[in-house]
Amino acid sequence: MRNRAAALGGMLGLTALALAAAPAQAQTGDDASLSVLHGVPDLVVDVYVNGERTIDDFAPGDLAGPLALAPGTYSVAITAADAADDSAPVIGPVNLPLEAGGNYTAVAHLTADKTPTATLFTNDTSAAAAGQGRLTVRHVAAAPAVDVLAGGQAVITNLANPDESSLDLPAGTVSAAVAATGTTDPVIGPADVPVQEGAATIAYAWGSLEDGNLALATQTIDGLHSAPSGVPTGQVEVRDGVAPALYVGTALVLGSATLLGVRRLAVQR
Repeated sequence: MRNRAAALGGMLGLTALALAAAPAQAQTGDDASLSVLHGVPDLVVDVYVNGERTIDDFAPGDLAGPLALAPGTYSVAITAADAADDSAPVIGPVNLPLEAGGNYTAVAHLTADKTPTATLFTNDTSAAAAGQGRLTVRHVAAAPAVDVLAGGQAVITNLANPDESSLDLPAGTVSAAVAATGTTDPVIGPADVPVQEGAATIAYAWGSLEDGNLALATQTIDGLHSAPSGVPTGQVEVRDGVAPALYVGTALVLGSATLLGVRRLAVQR
């Protein structure tokens, strides 16, 4: 059996801000797929796995993976940079249970009241209907809840940290806007959101509203066609930015592919 600590450490070392894509490890039916997003602003960290330091100086905004890992439970502690050991973590230790064939994203982020925490999301890679794609919005920022509007109607309501919500939509462009929860008057938008056939787009809003350092990250998982020709593969893209309110941040998350010219880092298995 592979050394799990070394495997996870290697994955964390593949940051999404690298200038060139690095090939991911081939995944088998018994492996789990894991990506990691560092969404805690102003905190460079070291990462310990099963009591061993596996990476130094993991920076905010880094999005790593995906990597194929043997199924099992990984104990992860995140400490201040260059800590002597993992006895005083700023996050964790947390257990990450990974099942065979599962697709996951672990996010280190702030709670709504700005406490550092970690959340393990299970990515929905079930087949989308022919001609459709999937949009998932994840709220991992220290900021209030929002509604997402399409055609003036709320299609995602009261999305709060650390919740997520998904929609399967016909491939094409959706006109979306964001409003304060319970209202229909757009704070920003509408913005055109591309929906890719047979793909899941996962949008994250992270950072802190109070500190004015909201940032955006987007992850795309391909291979959700009704009759896929192979194992789903992932692409990740990241853009850091500052927005005056979560309403701005979430709308930009939804429209980042077209409005912000997000820089794409393709990761091929």
